[in-house]
Amino acid sequence: MGVEGAVAGTSPAIDTSKPHPARMYDYFLGGKDNYEVDQEAAERFIRAAPEVRLAVRANRRFMHRAVRYVVAEGGVRQILDIGTGLPTEPNVHQIARAVAPGTRVAYVDNDPIVSAHSRSLLDDDDQTSVVLADLRDPRSVLDHPDVRRVIDFDQPVALLLVAVLHFVTEEEDPDAVVATLLDALPAGSHLVLSHATVDIHDDAREDAVNVYKNATATMNPRGRARVLSFFGDLALAEPGLVLVPDWRPDEPAPHGAPPIGIYGGVARKS
Repeated sequence: MGVEGAVAGTSPAIDTSKPHPARMYDYFLGGKDNYEVDQEAAERFIRAAPEVRLAVRANRRFMHRAVRYVVAEGGVRQILDIGTGLPTEPNVHQIARAVAPGTRVAYVDNDPIVSAHSRSLLDDDDQTSVVLADLRDPRSVLDHPDVRRVIDFDQPVALLLVAVLHFVTEEEDPDAVVATLLDALPAGSHLVLSHATVDIHDDAREDAVNVYKNATATMNPRGRARVLSFFGDLALAEPGLVLVPDWRPDEPAPHGAPPIGIYGGVARKS
């Protein structure tokens, strides 16, 4: 997750020498916007953690439910989605606008291929923006003119950090990253966060996690208490921080489904 290209107007080259988490995620979802290096790494991950395809789909369904919640029940009409990944329909703006037409969305990712694909789909939509910037430099996100074009930070915002914060190491200070972002948001804003964990697997999925050591960002799964700490003093919506299939499910889990090692929660800034 490098900061290259975070400045408006730059056009960084797409690096295909190392797997990128966004492109691996696309492969897990069955997408085609990935390269051989991503596919090989993803297949190694699948061998070590066979439930990963079910997990990423469960995570995406959590995101769908959470977006509907913050728009319908939270009254939010603008969303800052950081670490958006490659476009997969329905995407955040489509989910939100099915509830409240006109909801504005700023998509942020640090992979140039994500930016290119998203821009090609959304160029004619003046209520969305696509920004190439890095979560680990939160001020570059908050101050980006294309974020400011669609997001009014005087009004409530839903901040989406969905399956992205586990790519920030402790040395990169994820607490400061989240705090900087939340400090910029007014009361009535919401945080939607999901995060990988190895709490539920006896082998800690060590072989799977190690696949990311050769990627553009390492994976750093965290325990429930550590993930919960990112919410600070925000008020968590029921049922609190739970595994993503258990967050306000709209259908029962399939019988015999494997455990999904991703926590998810939604909280409001009061």
